Amino acid sequence: MKGILGRKIGMTSVFAKDGKLVPVTVIEVEPNIVSQIKTKEKDGYEAIQLAAFDKREKLANKPEVGHMKKANTTPKRFLREIRGVDIANYQLGSEVKADIFAEGEMVDVTGTSKGKGFQGVIKRWNQSRGPMGHGSQYHRGVGSLGTLLPMRVIPGKKMPGHMGNEQVTIQNLEIVQIDLENNVILIKGNVPGPKNSLVLIKSSVKHPGKINTPVELITYVVEEPAKEEKTEESVEEPAEEVVEESTEAKVEESAEETSEESSQDEKVAE
Repeated sequence: MKGILGRKIGMTSVFAKDGKLVPVTVIEVEPNIVSQIKTKEKDGYEAIQLAAFDKREKLANKPEVGHMKKANTTPKRFLREIRGVDIANYQLGSEVKADIFAEGEMVDVTGTSKGKGFQGVIKRWNQSRGPMGHGSQYHRGVGSLGTLLPMRVIPGKKMPGHMGNEQVTIQNLEIVQIDLENNVILIKGNVPGPKNSLVLIKSSVKHPGKINTPVELITYVVEEPAKEEKTEESVEEPAEEVVEESTEAKVEESAEETSEESSQDEKVAE
């Protein structure tokens, strides 16, 4: 088991070289800090605690600041534990980057779904509405709440209430691309939560270690041709030519003047 914390940026689509259009979710993954390592001897179980995304020290209380100083880092906004990892491969204060996963690997993504407020049974539980004719007098109501015998509402009855804003995990998502330069992971499909929400990416529970054939994407990066740097010699050469041309022109002008003077002298002599 392995995992990393990230922030959902939004959705886009990329083209594969075989012509397919792949919808992906862009997740920003800054280097995570191992803020704590839990052991069986001290804590009763083995796990690592990851921390990501800085926040101002003014917004952190003293326990948070002291906890992060043990890992030689600043206060973080997002902390989560990951169990089932080999704690021997981690050290307190070390970084976990996006290259912990591979392109084509199957993962599970956990996030907080969008809040939708107080909703009725039709939207919340996908129930059917009644006839919309004026005589039915039953359109979008809840309907029967139970039988006559218990004389009460049985626990678990699907009724109107708060919808969304709860932890949701989507399993078996595929990593399309990992961009270490921009600290970004592209995951095929949708991920729970609104834009800029925090998510946890972990190894797939149903398919641990499964890596599909990576999708070859089309890139549209245009490389600009390298500009040739002018050397001092190439700059100086034209100047010398200009000087030579100017001297030649002066010599020709002086020769013309002398020829004109000689012709005038000849006319006077005649």
